[in-house]
Amino acid sequence: MPSAEVGGRPRAVDDASVERDGDTLRFRGALLRAGCAALWRQSLPLVPGVRRFVLEEVTGADSAGVALLAELAGRAAHGVTFDGEPDGLRLLRAAYRLGPTLAFA
Repeated sequence: MPSAEVGGRPRAVDDASVERDGDTLRFRGALLRAGCAALWRQSLPLVPGVRRFVLEEVTGADSAGVALLAELAGRAAHGVTFDGEPDGLRLLRAAYRLGPTLAFA
């Protein structure tokens, strides 16, 4: 199984998942480039009507993971709020000049 490092720890790239609960998408695992295509296919049909992304169980994110979250948030008709901030998100948000909702600041 391929792996990548998140916060100095090796993580399996296929451990990322998403599930919908009401108006919430709950993400788990590492949001890394190697797993983003599969997570995109899983997430996209879940977006209509979503108002909140829960990231409390996300173990880390790279730039592809941030792009995935930003694009999904942009497709939510009413905008979303985020609960939780995984390793890497704050630095990448600042580097790409993204606001708290991952829209351009």
